[in-house]
Amino acid sequence: MGILDIVPAGVIAGEDVRKLFKYAQEHNFAIPAMNCTSSSTVVACLEAARDAKSPVIIQVSQGGAAYFAGKGVDNKNQEASIKGAIAAAHFVRTIAPVYGIPVVMHTDHCAAKLLPWLDGMLDEDERYFKEHGYPLFSSHMIDLSEEPKEENIAITKKYLQRAAPMKQWLEMEIGITGGEEDGVNNEDVDNSLLYTQPEDIWDVQRELSEVSPYFSIAAAFGNVHGVYKPGNVKLQPELLGKHQAYVKEQLKTEDDKPVFLVFHGGSGSSKEEYQTAISFGTVKCNLDTDMQFAYLKGMRDYILEKKDYLMTQVGNPDGEDKPNKKYFDPRVWVREGEKTMSARVKVAFEDFNCVNVL
Repeated sequence: MGILDIVPAGVIAGEDVRKLFKYAQEHNFAIPAMNCTSSSTVVACLEAARDAKSPVIIQVSQGGAAYFAGKGVDNKNQEASIKGAIAAAHFVRTIAPVYGIPVVMHTDHCAAKLLPWLDGMLDEDERYFKEHGYPLFSSHMIDLSEEPKEENIAITKKYLQRAAPMKQWLEMEIGITGGEEDGVNNEDVDNSLLYTQPEDIWDVQRELSEVSPYFSIAAAFGNVHGVYKPGNVKLQPELLGKHQAYVKEQLKTEDDKPVFLVFHGGSGSSKEEYQTAISFGTVKCNLDTDMQFAYLKGMRDYILEKKDYLMTQVGNPDGEDKPNKKYFDPRVWVREGEKTMSARVKVAFEDFNCVNVL
């Protein structure tokens, strides 16, 4: 039995998201989650997932969503980020079935100052739910990890209460992911905050379970956004095993993986670190920095190689009257970026044991 025996192709929601994540835990794999900023980057991810015969998570950040709407749009009151995220979700919903794979449409880190962005998306989810019986987005992430623990859990619980009638998934973070991403800078954060304690995980699990089973926890184990020199980042994914064991003991359950865990700041991590995290119930691994560089690589290499064919519309080394349109057509050089990004996504599927699982 494969994934397509339990969930359909296309964007999934509700109980299907939980089924997918539980299947991942039971079969020891995690699903790559790529930050996308355009239809082109979405296509690169979907193509890689189709070829790997794997589900995939497409996610947009607040900044990425604004970019999807267009950099020339005013983002007053998060309007560009709201509309851009909605546009991305509609695009993914429309095109995903063509690729024949299950897709989770997700939104990334929403800090306290960005909550109006989440509010706007939930407004659209509720409108969409009334019409279709499921929300527009499969899931959202609320990240109040910089707030006091009690406040983090209380506000997250309130948002889960709003999502619960739609059976919508909510990801939360406890403990801080270091580094800098999308305007959120935690490069100078106290090192102790980069490692979540088992008691913290239990507090989240206990409180949120009162509302809904549809949630996951991004627990910090030294995670850092971005890519750094080896030795500068001290990941301890084995801590996730202690979290699971502690929650299992509190629940008195036979399930060795009662918590759905998320790996943030995955770019630059080793395959061994991924595998350790996955063995302890991690179902989602985020990748952004590696994908940005991979997307650039194809376009960069093409432009450097074809430079003499890109300086003018007419005239190149083959002749002064030779046209260059077939070289500067965006469908050519943007496609090169899609191909190199797609190749990097395929590596992620392999690293996360997520190949031929459909």
